[in-house]
Amino acid sequence: MTSSARPHLNRRLTEFGTTIFAEMSALAVATGSINLGQGFPDTDGPEEIREAAVRALRDGRGNQYPPGPGIPELRTAIAAHQQRRYGLAHDPDTEVLVTAGATEAIAASLLALVEPGDEVVALEPYYDSYAASIAMAGGRRVPVTLRPHGGSFRLDLDELRAAVTDRTRLLLINTPHNPTGTVLTRAELAAVAELAVERDLLVVTDEVYEHLVFDGAEHLPLATFPGMRERTVSIGSAGKTFSFTGWKVGWVTGSRELVGAVRSVKQFLTYVSSGPFQYAVAEALALPDSYFEEFRLGMLARRDILAEGLTAAGFEVFRPAGTYFVTTDIRPLGEKDGFAFCRALPERAGVVAIPNAVFYDDREAGAPFVRFAFCKREEVLREAVERLRGM
Repeated sequence: MTSSARPHLNRRLTEFGTTIFAEMSALAVATGSINLGQGFPDTDGPEEIREAAVRALRDGRGNQYPPGPGIPELRTAIAAHQQRRYGLAHDPDTEVLVTAGATEAIAASLLALVEPGDEVVALEPYYDSYAASIAMAGGRRVPVTLRPHGGSFRLDLDELRAAVTDRTRLLLINTPHNPTGTVLTRAELAAVAELAVERDLLVVTDEVYEHLVFDGAEHLPLATFPGMRERTVSIGSAGKTFSFTGWKVGWVTGSRELVGAVRSVKQFLTYVSSGPFQYAVAEALALPDSYFEEFRLGMLARRDILAEGLTAAGFEVFRPAGTYFVTTDIRPLGEKDGFAFCRALPERAGVVAIPNAVFYDDREAGAPFVRFAFCKREEVLREAVERLRGM
């Protein structure tokens, strides 16, 4: 009997091992480096929201299993948020589902909506869980690559149309886009919507960075476009907006039929999670607009510190219009292999970053690009860029 390195792993998942985030975060700890790789803040969110979680714990709310779809207070708050900000009306009882973060929302949506052999068109580079979730569903991923153009990464709509075939079941759209920071424009989204309606496609939209858009960019949910509400599953997250990533509270909104399908899968994944934190996130979503604007402006200031520091250190910088990541090109530094660069960077400069190639099917296309996170304290970012300038 022959042996293999991974004898018990489902063959659909043989290409997936330990994530690059785990590898680079471990390297940051081992070398004492500043971790600008994994996207988590180094400060907690609003004190009143943290206290709301403590109050829920002490009052015995959520210490046992919460309702499968999420507590009513949070589902109502999510529906109110969608209505207030985007004019999207959802029944909190049938059209809102609370999940264990956006990662579970993505997995449950794809497992619910994709049949084995279906093609899923996704914008590349893409968050690594997309590829794994498509594989678990038995689907075939079809990347459409965002390419550098004029200081940002842009979607080629002709390439998107050409990627859709008779086997295409679903479009997986991420805007604001991780890792490139691209925010799709109204015209681009309208074209995506027209394509989805014309070809009768389902759409899953990852909108977790909806509150982090800069330089006049506007986040427009695809579900607001003509013909899209009934075919779109929209995904949101408290972690990115309120800086409590460890709470793992995400959600899905959409039509009764689509949310019902996702709920049917989600109940066999985590069933429920984050009981006391759900009460706190319900209060967070009701914070005044001033919170969201101050949060955005604070992150904008951090973006500028990092982008300007990286430029001064010799990187080519693609200044993001959204998210809390900056993508850079390392070729001006005489480098071309992002993996080798990132693995050597902790020893060279005491900073950790992520090679964008892990987000590409075509590793060569992503080879010269490296992602840095700016969701850190300003003094940490200033220290990081000083170290990078001293390379």
